[in-house]
Amino acid sequence: MIALTLGQIALAVDGTLHLDGTSRSIDSVTDGMVHTDSRDTVPGSIFVAKPGEVTDGHLFAPAAVDRGATLLIVERHLDLPVAQIVVPDAVLALGALATDVVARVREAGNLKIVAVTGSNGKTTTKNLLRAVLERVGPTVAARASFNNEVGAPLTMLELTRDTRFLVAEMGASGVGEIARLIRMARPDIGIVLKVGLAHAGEFGGIEATVRAKTEMVTELLATDVAVLNTDDPRVAGMAASTRARIVWFGQYGEEGVRATAVHASASGTTFTLHLASGQSRPVAFQVLGEHHVMNALAAAAAAEILGVPIDDIVSALESVQTAERWRMQVMGGRDGVTVINDAYNASPDSMTAALKTLAQIGVPGRRTIAVLGEMSELGELAGEEHDRVGLLAVRLNISQLIVVGRGARRMHISTINEGSWDGESAFVENADDAFDLLCATVQPGDTVLVKSSNSAGLRFLGDRLGEWFS
Repeated sequence: MIALTLGQIALAVDGTLHLDGTSRSIDSVTDGMVHTDSRDTVPGSIFVAKPGEVTDGHLFAPAAVDRGATLLIVERHLDLPVAQIVVPDAVLALGALATDVVARVREAGNLKIVAVTGSNGKTTTKNLLRAVLERVGPTVAARASFNNEVGAPLTMLELTRDTRFLVAEMGASGVGEIARLIRMARPDIGIVLKVGLAHAGEFGGIEATVRAKTEMVTELLATDVAVLNTDDPRVAGMAASTRARIVWFGQYGEEGVRATAVHASASGTTFTLHLASGQSRPVAFQVLGEHHVMNALAAAAAAEILGVPIDDIVSALESVQTAERWRMQVMGGRDGVTVINDAYNASPDSMTAALKTLAQIGVPGRRTIAVLGEMSELGELAGEEHDRVGLLAVRLNISQLIVVGRGARRMHISTINEGSWDGESAFVENADDAFDLLCATVQPGDTVLVKSSNSAGLRFLGDRLGEWFS
């Protein structure tokens, strides 16, 4: 974070500064990192005591101080020998501090902000864009999936006076949440990837999801740019809601940033990248899954707007081997067994894409195995969407389906009802049972996909399998 006095921080968060038991003055400068987890605290950092659903961050403030925190942002004064700023709401204070820091860095005139949203692909696109922009100048981008009212401000607070690019991942589980994040850091470029059924249960339906994602572009100025997916009608329709210049991306459009000659294999996807300027280059993209080409196109579109040469864009895209841990992460290798751990999250769209990838990269004469868990946050759509995934596995001729957990059991029932399989679908209660079954039945040369929502925990099953077959 940039250097600020304690008084400046207190003013930014509208809090009351307490210096009890410390020798620090109101002019003391703090430029450490900001954390909400005491385990991440290092000497000189700021700890925000955020109340949680299960516990209370104030309980961990002593540990943060022991680890070297020099300032606490708290909702009640604590009996600790460290400077404290007391605020009504720690999460809102975190956002207010991020807003202040972004504004101060913007004043220098060098910072450009790119924000990414969408039902799927945010983290991959963010990582690809970071890889590209780091070749041009100092870049800050979200760690993991830091995209909510806590994670996004923490990313913004990593800015320094020298930062040229901020890539902000903006997620939401309801209308108004993206708008709140945009008020902290209004983007120069706003990217909308896709509107699907991810979190549809939380949003209250697909139309509410569209309204929430549209917030990405409604606040853009005429001098800003909206990067929109021309292949998704819901995203394309957002063009009518923004004053910004539109740059399109997609595989099927006639303008903007496009991909042609797309070919997916077990080693990645090759395609020809066409920029809006008319320049084109072949790309050997190592990230597994044809669906990730769309994320590469979105990143390329933003990079071109920011003036990155096409050769640097292509070189950066080709350098990325994995989208992120637990996202189409290729593991294994022993006896020719490939494990694809894609269990960080799951929605009907991403589940479909993962199964299609498994079918595409399958080697003739070798088995494909899909280990699938629950897709969460679908609300009343959950039943029919799990049915649809089970039927898709049959129609894609996946060799073996293993369904894990009662929340996903309808996938198993649907495959049985389809009538075309005989014993090719198995149901197990938990990840341990799935591991035992796979260790006993996987054959040399098999390709195993592990896919579920984060809450199902199958990403750890994927790790275990990757280690077992390594």
